[in-house]
Amino acid sequence: MVDVQGRVEDGFEPVRDAFTANFTHRGERGAAVAVHRDGRKVVDLWAGTKHGDGGDDLGPAADGRPDAPWQEGTAQVVRSATKGVAAVVPLLLHQRGLLDLDAPVGTYWPEFKAAGKDRVLVRHLLSHRAGLPVLDTPLTPEQAVDGVSGPAALAAQAPVWTPGTDHGYHAQTYSWLLAELVLRVTGRTIGAWIADEIAGPLGLDLWLGLPPGQQARAGRLADVTAPEPDPAGGLRVRPKRSVADAYRDPASLTSRAFAAITPAPDENAPAYRAAQLPASAGIATARSLARCYAALIGPVDANGTGGHPRLFAPATLTLARTEESAGPDRTLVVGTRFGLGFMLHSGASPLLAPGSFGHPGRGGALAFADPESGLSFGYVTNGMQRNVTADPRAQALVRALAASAPTC
Repeated sequence: MVDVQGRVEDGFEPVRDAFTANFTHRGERGAAVAVHRDGRKVVDLWAGTKHGDGGDDLGPAADGRPDAPWQEGTAQVVRSATKGVAAVVPLLLHQRGLLDLDAPVGTYWPEFKAAGKDRVLVRHLLSHRAGLPVLDTPLTPEQAVDGVSGPAALAAQAPVWTPGTDHGYHAQTYSWLLAELVLRVTGRTIGAWIADEIAGPLGLDLWLGLPPGQQARAGRLADVTAPEPDPAGGLRVRPKRSVADAYRDPASLTSRAFAAITPAPDENAPAYRAAQLPASAGIATARSLARCYAALIGPVDANGTGGHPRLFAPATLTLARTEESAGPDRTLVVGTRFGLGFMLHSGASPLLAPGSFGHPGRGGALAFADPESGLSFGYVTNGMQRNVTADPRAQALVRALAASAPTC
């Protein structure tokens, strides 16, 4: 029987039940989930182990054994759930009058105008409409994190469709597009901006580029691990043939988009944990993801030390969740919906309600806010599964939250 730690407020017991069932029926390994309501934490749960099958040189060495338990402050690489946190940056820059969403990217990054990209707008980058989901020559893991090779490759890259006319998920290239734009506008790296303007003021255990001091505290980090086989088959959702074919075909946009870094990087390596890749390399706790999204839609409780005002002005919140892209996704094949940097509620990526906005991470993680209910949600897991947008464990938690919310 799994030992679930933490607490839920009255009315949110279905979330605890679903979290427990993820371990007993859905192959969960180590995970945490947190929910805020009107800026106040109402769910905070964790269970399982941090390393599973042995982990890397950091975790087990720090904890003394590979099955070290998930702890209250355990943090995890959240893959593409990082995209949602990173999207806060350009929207706040716009809110402060520092970034024009309708300006050509080349206004801020002149080299980007090459190869027919002079009419690519900032909003095209954020809504996956820039036509740049792939690189003609993929980057090595070392090039991907050096802060130079990625932006240079995209500055030279020709779009694969006319920018602004269609959308396709920029799975990896979103990292270098957004990071370089923020650097050109602010003179700061996007990781430093998040640390200074978001994570620091809100007291979050959330990093884009894990600093050396936190690297040394490796025992608090969970390793990315492969999932255990599920004898009941409950982890697998059989994709439509067109989707499966796209992932199998190395020449497809789907395969090429995810292979923009080749070979795939070691997500447990110190170099990756220190990387400022806003598409994929964020590290966070579930409670920090939930608190971050809570701060976008309203003031948040600071655990008795005073509140923090909301980050998004009403107009900015509207921008975040106004549909910019919808329909068949040229990368993911299935239908997707995007606002400016955020995924929106859809069949491919169900959130809590039609007005919710957030982002999943490939293999499990999910974070979002729902302004109408005042709820924000964060879920992290180290048992990565073969899914991109709708993990069965995360969806079980979302359904339980939907069942809980009306009673509170």
